[in-house]
Amino acid sequence: MKKKIILILILLTAVFIVYKLLSNKKQINLRNRPSESENLHIPVTIAPVKEELLENKLKKTGMLAPFQEAKVLSANSGIVKRLLFNPGDKVSKGQILGIIDTRLLQIDLQKSQSNVSKLKGDLKTYTELLQGNAATQEKVNEIRQNYNDAASRSEQLRQQIADATIKAPTNGIIGLKSVEEGMFVSTGAEIASIVNLSSVKVAVYLTESEVYKISTGQQIKLTTDIYPDKSFFGKVTFISPQANETYNYKVEITGVNDPHSPLRSGTFVTADFSVKTKQKILTLPRQALLASMQDASVYVSQNGKAILRSIKTGEEYGSTVQVITGLAKGDQVITSGQINLQNGTLIKISK
Repeated sequence: MKKKIILILILLTAVFIVYKLLSNKKQINLRNRPSESENLHIPVTIAPVKEELLENKLKKTGMLAPFQEAKVLSANSGIVKRLLFNPGDKVSKGQILGIIDTRLLQIDLQKSQSNVSKLKGDLKTYTELLQGNAATQEKVNEIRQNYNDAASRSEQLRQQIADATIKAPTNGIIGLKSVEEGMFVSTGAEIASIVNLSSVKVAVYLTESEVYKISTGQQIKLTTDIYPDKSFFGKVTFISPQANETYNYKVEITGVNDPHSPLRSGTFVTADFSVKTKQKILTLPRQALLASMQDASVYVSQNGKAILRSIKTGEEYGSTVQVITGLAKGDQVITSGQINLQNGTLIKISK
């Protein structure tokens, strides 16, 4: 009897232990079960996909250059006899700017002309002798060649004397005076430089993606810190067909210089290439993208969940990106909190 009581007690103890273990396991499972409370919804911020007018925003800084710049060169060597200009003078094309001393050339020309006259007489005499068989054809040919050479030399000297008068090759303003009266100059030496600022030219450099957005003849607005409240306008007159060593393309803009607000060569200006069109596009904030623009995807807020969606993007416009496919106007894309999300994660919208 005593043994039965002990066995019953042991059995009851074992049953109690098993019950206790099962009860504890149930409580542990309950604690480990994912909570469906609102506290486990991931907080995110969202922004709508918008429809906007396409606008190519493009501004570049460039430097003003003269529309035309020419060097005044000496066509002869010699002593500068007179200079008829000073830096800053306005000059016209063909205006006499200086004179090279030609006294030695004049002496050489007189000698050459005397030689020409003598050879001309000799040629006449020997031609008559040839007709009477008193001279040979070879002698006549020799004198004729000498006469032609002397005449050519005289013509060259006359041209050099004419070239001793230095003239302005273009209209403009004297920007540099390189010599003074009494100095000796060689043939081809620079006497002065002339800058034509009736028009101005701006050179800027665009990247490959930028250069295909502009065209020759396009009107460009120009601004400068020198005249902060005034705008100037020019047209694209040149687009380089080939990139330089930095893979940029040179673009030139030409415009008329305002005489009331003149711009000078070397001034920095901002060229505004921005163009608005009537084409509508879809855009979303740049921070909504999960990866690069070449392999773009976003999370869309849909029925309280984050839905992963692949999209195709286009151009960037500052802080926004063009959407080509994958989204529609009004779709709510998640712009923050994506690091904690997976496809289908429950979310709550933060304001």
